[in-house]
Amino acid sequence: MFRLISGLPGPSGFGSASTAEQVTQGIDATNLTGIITGGASGIGFETARILALRNAHVVIAARNMEAANEAKLLILKDNKNARVDVLKLDLASLKSVKAFADNFIALNLPLNILINNAGIMSCPYRLSQDGIEMQFATNHLGHFYLTNLLLDKMKETAISTGIEGRIVNLSSVAHIHTYNGGIRFKKLNEKNSYDDKKAYGQSKLANILHANELTRRLQAEGVNITVNSLHPGLILTNLFKYYAVLTKILKFFSCFLWKNVHQGAATTCYVALHPNLKGASGKYFSDCNESKPSKLARDAMLAKKLWDFSNKLVNAAENS
Repeated sequence: MFRLISGLPGPSGFGSASTAEQVTQGIDATNLTGIITGGASGIGFETARILALRNAHVVIAARNMEAANEAKLLILKDNKNARVDVLKLDLASLKSVKAFADNFIALNLPLNILINNAGIMSCPYRLSQDGIEMQFATNHLGHFYLTNLLLDKMKETAISTGIEGRIVNLSSVAHIHTYNGGIRFKKLNEKNSYDDKKAYGQSKLANILHANELTRRLQAEGVNITVNSLHPGLILTNLFKYYAVLTKILKFFSCFLWKNVHQGAATTCYVALHPNLKGASGKYFSDCNESKPSKLARDAMLAKKLWDFSNKLVNAAENS
């Protein structure tokens, strides 16, 4: 807590006060192509801006194409040599996820970095287009499916270039506040016992478990791709739209715990680009340093069960 409040650097040399520009200073990403979901706003946009600043070819995946094109123009305004593409992606629709993957592969680009950044938080109960609780569908299942669809492209790129691929899942410290047992496999869509905050925590726990199980599978294959998860910190973005008034009150009394967007994107950019993390996989990061997630997040059997459960949901949607 002292390090969080003070901004004192951790073992990595960076801390809660570090910005995305600072943690990527001197890094040349010219040979890298990265996808950022939700890259049109908030820390997703700042992540896209920084990757483009470090010369990576950036693909912004967003549901709102108007906002995505505005984000592209903002990046180009300050960096005329930036390489930025935009593609439509609605993570709450597995059909849209498949269309995005097909459209990206049709561009015939390599893929070195996949940043699963987009998300929603603590929304009222509703179901996705595929009939799945919305926070789980958007925050976890859409990214799970997207990652699987793009994995062969990432493997091909890692082999042909010899460059380590990196997958980054944005989770949250909120993963500790979830339902009993972590994931409600048998009651995922139950409306009567729905708790918006626990549902969010469940989806963020799923992000970590997904990264850990994918790490195990890729390491078993000997694939040169790492997968890590992270907590970006408390940042006042559109995620808090359902609690706007309450959030502003809380921020007033706990201002020392909150980050700005430049600081909020730092851990993502650090995990995605920094050479010090070469080979690091299945880790959880906070404030640009490795951290320890909850006991449930470290449960290998729960991670495997979630993987199988997620595959069943995807297969059911594909065959419906």
